[in-house]
Amino acid sequence: MAGMSNPSRPWFKLEIEGVDRDDTNEGAIWLDEVEKRMMRVLQESNFYNAIAVLYRDLTVFNTATMLIYEDFEDVIRCYNPCAGEYYLANSDRMIVDSFYREFINSVAQVGERWDTENMSTGTQEALRAGGAALTREVAICHAIEPNAGIFGIPDKFKWREIYWERGFSDKALEVRGFYEFPCIAPRWDVVGNDAYGRGPGMDALPDIKQLQQETKRKAQAIDKMVNPPMIADVQMKNQPASLIPGGITFVAGLTQTGNPGMRPIYQVTPQIEHMMKDIQEIQARIGRIFFNDLFLIISELNTVRSATEIDARREEKIVMLGPVIERFENEALDPALRRVFAIMGRANLLPQAPPSIQGRDINVRYVSMLAQAQKAVQTAPMERILAVAGNMSAVYPDIKDVVNPDRTIRIMQGNLGAPPLMMNSPEEVAQIREARNAAMQAQAQAAQLGALAQGAQTLSETDVGGGKNALSALLGTSGGGV
Repeated sequence: MAGMSNPSRPWFKLEIEGVDRDDTNEGAIWLDEVEKRMMRVLQESNFYNAIAVLYRDLTVFNTATMLIYEDFEDVIRCYNPCAGEYYLANSDRMIVDSFYREFINSVAQVGERWDTENMSTGTQEALRAGGAALTREVAICHAIEPNAGIFGIPDKFKWREIYWERGFSDKALEVRGFYEFPCIAPRWDVVGNDAYGRGPGMDALPDIKQLQQETKRKAQAIDKMVNPPMIADVQMKNQPASLIPGGITFVAGLTQTGNPGMRPIYQVTPQIEHMMKDIQEIQARIGRIFFNDLFLIISELNTVRSATEIDARREEKIVMLGPVIERFENEALDPALRRVFAIMGRANLLPQAPPSIQGRDINVRYVSMLAQAQKAVQTAPMERILAVAGNMSAVYPDIKDVVNPDRTIRIMQGNLGAPPLMMNSPEEVAQIREARNAAMQAQAQAAQLGALAQGAQTLSETDVGGGKNALSALLGTSGGGV
């Protein structure tokens, strides 16, 4: 949540090919305004609450869903179907395009949302009866699938949505169409043509079951050790007994029998320390499966490490999570932003696009911490190449001609996410270098003229005899000067 879609900072940028976002052109101004409005809609709706649930479901159940609907109050409204109540189906491109579920509503909830005439007879009677009948549960079936032109839904809608009561198919509670697929369904990883994902939750399930069973056994062992099962003399049956500290139990015939009291049936001495060690190993294994060590690579270091080792650990983290990040961007963030943008456009909540960019495709570039860190991994090979080239240049000076420093530094700036305004444009770089070369040439000319003047002065002060100096002799003139 904090690394990919942090609500406290921008985590996406809109781009149009050929539009410079660092300029003040009309296209850049329009994109900036659209970003601000989309972020405001996301902030004022329940989007961030719902996507937080999406992250948890994705990690634990390896598949997660979120429905995004139009809302008159908050523009959008998001819902998280419970894991286990829905089914998914893929298209021929192995993309989720169908969503089915069965959930429970009360009679009162059904009456608040849908028309009475479309309900079953039993639900209508419960609504008329009121009172406790309003709390009766009603099973609702829900389907979102590609529109096949039935149920009277126009062909302009690519998807259709249908609600109906289970067991009552005479009438549908609600039928409507969508321009975009309203269901966001990311998967952690997908094998083959499976519509459901695989991930750490599935891999850790055996260890989790073992941990639960072993924790239960440990508690039972401690309970038997502290409060063991007892054996008592038959004379004490139906007699009051106290097992609390300081309590007294009166026993008849103690002097005659000698041992009519209570004692444990068997002595329990469990090896708790061995069980605790095994439990800790299981917990550590589950933490590794859920990548806890990758997110805590700095805080879990016992000693001070070098910056190189920390960079290597961070690079390993991004390499391990890279495929998951990319899949989540493609299956969750991309369709969610497209859905929000389309809803805002139909509600006339977007500014009028300038003529220069109308009809052009808008791309999304993610600038979250994890997205930037993923790009920053690409700079490590570049730094190694520069270091090797720098070392080789001492022996092979021509190696410096292989590396393009201008192109390299601009690529590294983009991968590291540094502000583009810190870089001079190619035109500005050319002007700076031209001015510097001109200054160096002027300085060289001034130095050359100074050397000539110094030489002339030296020649004029050198006496060669006959009343002539070296300069006059060199120039073929008489006299002491020029």
